[in-house]
Order: sequence, then C-alpha cells, then structure tokens
Amino acid sequence: MQLKKKTFTGTTSNEVTARETENRKIARQAAAEGFVLLKNEDHILPIKNGAKLGLYGAGAVKTIKGGTGSGDVNERECINICQGLKNAGYEITSDAWLEAYASLYEETRLKWRDEILGKLPVYNNNFFEAYSTTPFFMPCGNPVDVEKAALDGADTAIYVLSRIAGENADRHDTEGDYYISAEEKALIGQLSKAYDSLVLMINTGGLVDLAFAEEFDNIKAVLQFVQAGQEGGNAFADVISGKVTPSGKLADTWALDYKDYPSSDTFSFKNGDVNTEKYQEGIYVGYRYFDTFDVPVRYPFGYGLSYTDFSVNTKGVEAVNTESGKPEIAVTVEVTNTGDTYCGKEVVQIYVSCPQGKLAKEYRRLAGFAKTEELKPQESCSMTITFPVYQLASFDEEKAAWILEGGTYGIWVGSSIQDAEPAGSLCLNKDAVLVQCEHICPLKEELKELTPDHGRMMEKEAAWLEKTAGLPCVHMSAENIGKEIVVYSELPEHFTGRAGEIVESLSREQLVLMATGDPGKGQDAVLGSAGITVPGAAAETSSAASGEPWNLPSMALADGPAGLRLNQKYQVVDGEIVPENFMNSIEKGFFAESVKEEGTSYYQFCTAIPVGTLLAQTWNAELVKEVGEMIGKEMELFQVTLWLAPGMNIHRNPLCGRNFEYYSEDPLLSGIMASAMTLGVQKVPGCGTTIKHFACNNQEDNRMGSDSVLSERALREIYLKGFEIAVKNSQPMSIMTSYNMINGVHAANCYDICTRAARDEWGFAGAIMTDWTTTFASPRGECTAAGCMRAGNDMVMPGIPQDHENIRQELSEGTLNIQELRRCICNTVNLILQSNRYEDAVSYLEQFTGLDSYLKVEK
Repeated sequence: MQLKKKTFTGTTSNEVTARETENRKIARQAAAEGFVLLKNEDHILPIKNGAKLGLYGAGAVKTIKGGTGSGDVNERECINICQGLKNAGYEITSDAWLEAYASLYEETRLKWRDEILGKLPVYNNNFFEAYSTTPFFMPCGNPVDVEKAALDGADTAIYVLSRIAGENADRHDTEGDYYISAEEKALIGQLSKAYDSLVLMINTGGLVDLAFAEEFDNIKAVLQFVQAGQEGGNAFADVISGKVTPSGKLADTWALDYKDYPSSDTFSFKNGDVNTEKYQEGIYVGYRYFDTFDVPVRYPFGYGLSYTDFSVNTKGVEAVNTESGKPEIAVTVEVTNTGDTYCGKEVVQIYVSCPQGKLAKEYRRLAGFAKTEELKPQESCSMTITFPVYQLASFDEEKAAWILEGGTYGIWVGSSIQDAEPAGSLCLNKDAVLVQCEHICPLKEELKELTPDHGRMMEKEAAWLEKTAGLPCVHMSAENIGKEIVVYSELPEHFTGRAGEIVESLSREQLVLMATGDPGKGQDAVLGSAGITVPGAAAETSSAASGEPWNLPSMALADGPAGLRLNQKYQVVDGEIVPENFMNSIEKGFFAESVKEEGTSYYQFCTAIPVGTLLAQTWNAELVKEVGEMIGKEMELFQVTLWLAPGMNIHRNPLCGRNFEYYSEDPLLSGIMASAMTLGVQKVPGCGTTIKHFACNNQEDNRMGSDSVLSERALREIYLKGFEIAVKNSQPMSIMTSYNMINGVHAANCYDICTRAARDEWGFAGAIMTDWTTTFASPRGECTAAGCMRAGNDMVMPGIPQDHENIRQELSEGTLNIQELRRCICNTVNLILQSNRYEDAVSYLEQFTGLDSYLKVEK
C-alpha cells in the first residue's frame, strides 16, 4: 500500500476556485429545499422580482448561518438576506435602518468579546468555557419611523427574527430567546402600522414561540429559514421570488406553548437539577406525544405549505418477501400537482398505528417517506415506498426482544401527520419475535413513565379500524417471519487479518499510545487544532506506529456538521506551518490578536452548508447524499479522513442548545438523513463520517456531568434507533460517544452501547472515539481512558499524557486486559488501512454488500 505524500493543504491563491463556485450551488439548493412555508394568507408569496420591500430585524443583515462552537465553519463569504434580495433584483427601502443596525451590532459584538476575554481568569484561561457559557444576544435595533416607512413605496415588509445558540449551553424559555422580546414585539407593531402586509422570517436554529404572530393581522406569511449556511440569503430570494417553490416539511412538532412539551418542567435546568435528567415521557417524544395524547399543536410534524397544491392517492399496499426472511411493506402512491401555475415537489409520508396489545404504544409512528421530483402543473408521478416490518416492532423489556404483537396495523398516507388518511392495513395472526437480544443499560433507580389511558387508546384504534374496512389489507403469518438471535462477542485470543497482524506485533507502549489521539501535534488547549498537519482540524490519530515496519500514518479529523471547520488561512515559513492559537479557528479569528504575517499564505475556504435541522426538513435523502459527496470531496482536498459529523441526537426538548446540529424529534427521519449524508461522504475513497453523540446527549447544560435516566425501551426505540438505522443503512467509518452518563454509566465507558449494541446487535465495523476531553473534563471523574478500552471505545480524543498513564497503570494492575486494548487498536488500525492516506484507497462502502435498507423508493 502506497502512502500519499503529505502536502500543504489549500492554495496560495486567494482567488475563488471552481470548487467553491460549484459547491455554493449545492448549498443553495439544499437551503432552499429545506425552508418551510408555515403560512401564506392571500397568496402574498411569491413576490415579483423588482418589487420594493421593507426589510427589518436582526437577521436581515446579520443572518445567522449556523450555530456556534465546533459546528461553525470558516467559509469565504456568507450571503445575508439583504444581499440575497438585492442580488435577485428587489429594491430594499429600509437601507438606513439596516445600516444603523449593522453599526449597533458591531458595537454589541465588541462589548461581548471584551466580556468573554475578561472572564478568562475565572475559567482558568479556558477560552472555550468562557466563550460557550457567555451567549451573544443580538440587539433588536432602533425603533421604526412609522410615518417615514409608510411613505417608502413598499406595500410589504419582511421581518427577520433571529436567535443564536451553540454547544455547552441550553436555551431558555425567556424573552429574547424562546419568547419574543418586548423590543422585538414593539418593532413588529410599528411595522404593522407602516405596511399593508408583513412576512415573518424565522432565522433560528431551534423552535421559538409564535403566539405573538396571532396579535398582528397583517402578518400574512411565515417562513422558517432555520440557519441555512453561506448561501442562505440567495436561497431565500429564490423562494420569495418563486424561482423555487417551497417544499420543506417540519422535522419537529411546533407546540402551541412551551408548556405543552412533555419534558417542559423537568428539562435540563428547568427543575433546578442539571445532574440527573429523568426521561419520564418514555417513548412519547415529539409527535408521538402530541398525537397520542390529543394535545393541539401550532404546526404538526411533517407540515409545510407550497405555492401549488397536490393530491396524494394510494394505489396499492402489499407485502414483499425478501431472501433474508425480513418481510417488507410496499406502498404505491400517485402524486399530482393539481395547481395551474407553479411547479413543485411534494413529500409523501407513511405512518403506522400499531395494535394496542400488552405493550402500550404511540398512536402513530413514521414508517416511510419519499419526495417527488419537481412536478409541473397537472403533472403526476408514481412512487413505491418500501419499508421493513422491523420498523413497526416494539421492544419488549420482559422478553428483551423486538416483537411484533399480533393484530391489525393501520397504514396512513399523507403529506403530514395531521392530514394523513388510512390507506390500508397489515394483519398479523399472532405475536412474532423479530430479534432476540439481551438487556443493556439497566435502570438503577425508580422511574415513573408517562402512559396513555388504555381505554382512550382502544377507542382511537376502533375508529381507525373502522376507516380501514374495505381498504387493502396485507395478511402476514408470524411463522413466516424470520427470527434473529443476537450472538454477543467474546474477547478473542488472537486478532486476524492485516490489522490483526499489525496489532499483534506492536509493543505494549505503542498500543498505549495508539489508544488516544496524538498529543504531539501541537494541539492548543486540547481543542480545535491538529496544529502542524491540517491547520484548524480537530485532532489527529496517533503516529506511534508511523515508523518501520508498518508505516501507519495518522489521520486528520475535522469538526462539523455544517461543513469542515478548518482555519481560513495559515502561514508557512521555511517549509514549516506556523502554529496558531486556538482562537484563530473560532468565528474567523474574531477573538484572536492580530499578528504580523510572515512567509507564504495558504487559504482553506470550506463550504458552510445548512444546519442539520434544515437538511432534515428537505425530506430529500438523495439531495442530502449529494451534499455529503460534496463534503467528502472537500475532505479529500484538505487531507481530512474523518468528518466529526453528522450529529443526530433526538430533539427531545426545544430548549436544547445544540438542536440546530441535529435532525429531528423522530429517529427514522434522523437515521435516514444521517445514512444519506454518510453514503455521500463515503462515496469518496477513504473518507468517512463520525455519527454522534452516542447516546442520549439531549441537553447542553452540565453535558459532562448529566446522567440520562431512562427505560431500556425508550433508549432503544427513540435514542438508539437513529444510530442503529445509520449503522445498518450506511456503515459509517466511526462513531463518537457522548459526554453524559446513561443510567449511571458514562457513555464513553459503556460496554453495553459501544460493544453489545453497536457491534454485536447492529454489526458496526468501524472505530469508536470519545468526544474531546471526555476523560479529564467530566466533573465526577467517572470516565477513564482504560474504561474506554474495556467498553470498546477505541480512541480517546484528542489525547493527553494522563490518558496514557491511566492505561499503563491499569494494565499493570490487571484491571485492563491487554487483549481489550488490542481489540480497540485493531479497530483503529483497520480504519487507517482503509483511509485516504493511501494512494489505492477505495470507497469504504465497497466492502459492505449486505447493508440493510430501512427505506427504498422507486419512482
């Protein structure tokens, strides 16, 4: 195997490259397709190009492209909404207000920077702690001169409501965050007097309360922009002008009030206890709660308007028998654009009601979905959406098994959960065990879970059963459904293959060093800088076996998931990269001191794509796959092997500070989106994703000390399910564990999820790593490097000498078996051998011919 020659990454020219130009097109398409049109009274949208528009709000000129922290991207240029509208030919009548706002914003930012730098002594000069726990609140802006605005010639104004959030801190249900501030509301009131119509644009990473919008009759349209990456402004103009018909659908339920969420009173800081988080709602998360308990919502899961109308007609429901004995259900639908003016795309969503037997279940769950190609007015298309019956299984804690209970399963088809209608049914003659497992992550304390009233659920079941009478029914026999019995692995005496051969020959000290990232690569403050190889990358794997005879190279890892987070620019002097302070990689060096540049400048402009939530709102797996391939090609260009993305934790509560990075409240949608992104990235030879944060990382306050307490059923059906789908569907090269504990065991030291679930039950074949500083930053000190090795967590990142000392000590004391250490290093070495560090690297997926498919679509 021929190693690739390492070169300086990037280019010495500051000119825009053809790659950047092409990638901007993909980012723009993904952004536009993920916007969700929530309201459009009197068909106020689209607005004709060239029209005069009043434009106001924090996000108008300071549009938020993504969240803060490790998910940031240092792109060359970000198109704000004002720029995008002007690029499209609109005349903005409020330039004076926008210019004044820009000045106020810069002044506020400088004060914020000084506040953070002043706090450094309090945080022992840990910049990231000071930065992440001191959120920036965007100023509202000056009041609007109503009389002057009313005479500016514009009938319509756009108000952009913006919020910033990021890792290491949760949001709050307070004014200026989840709720609109008094100043913002007053400004909207002024605009409502000055303009006939208002368009409300929601430029936030997470949900906000929209009750205020009901107080203003002339808010005619509401568009959820989320955080759309560097091309957000242009994409917004595409949708506003009608160049692109909105086709996004919500990936979360938008409640009428924050109090309506089942975890509203106990989430994170809300009950005064950030140490223990009890998941008392069980499996009833998101729409599973609202739909089951008949709680009214503002906008339902899967909801989204268009400039045109569609009809969705079910043409057939049938069973599909596979060679593996894993039966599938195929639903064929015909979709027609029934409008007369606009082209558009529609999302077909399939939900299933499972029988209310011994196990209480949610009323409906998402089982499949597909998005049409663009349809012209009056044009139709046919699609067959196929999903495995395993998607309908529930976890029986008594049997430690995934089961299908005997009875009738109702199949619903529509364009959101609210408008889905019964389309057929599946009848199973008796209970069937699909997968026989063993227990994982047992509860260690009492947990009282939410349970629906059985009588009410039976009434709801009787109602849909009546509606399915006469509709297509698929009959299935439990005897014909294959049963899988999981065989759990034991620690092998010897390791095979080339990786095994290498590991068996490594010295004990080399094994110890290979267990972590490389502390010798100049990491600054153990965050953000791999230093000398790829400036701005998050870390590198160990170089302990880089010499003869194996010449194992280290791999560079770059943060995500909104693109690669690398330094925009770095210097080379006398053939050596000049080390930079970690602060250069945060917000384009906003906090770093300016230094005199010496030597040759190299530029690394990466593409800032939309955040995870917006990508999920496209409901377009093929488009997300295309975005992934684009990222993979940038990884190859910048010599990055592993992208620390996608993030795929469940949106359990809208106040989670990192929800913007994650896809959805639903595990199937999350799993399919992560699969699509992975399949795209790993199409590029030797490049891979790192799905994260594994698992139950659903809050940011005290994220390193919080204990997620939940039932095994909720763990498996909601919080592990997306990861399971991603592994079986796309076999990512790596997984990153989370900071929190799961039922008292730190996720990074949890054998049950790292080995028994991921490897034994799902067949994960890659490497598992910790999140950064896990072993020495957890406040309780319960996570150790040796514990990671015992659990099957293969790499401790980013790597510090104390981790090596811990492993050496436990090897000497006998509490860590040398074979446990070899098992982990074997996984890492196997990954290195398949990486893009070699000339003859092939697509990682080529070795996996038996990937499961949770969702197949034929058009």
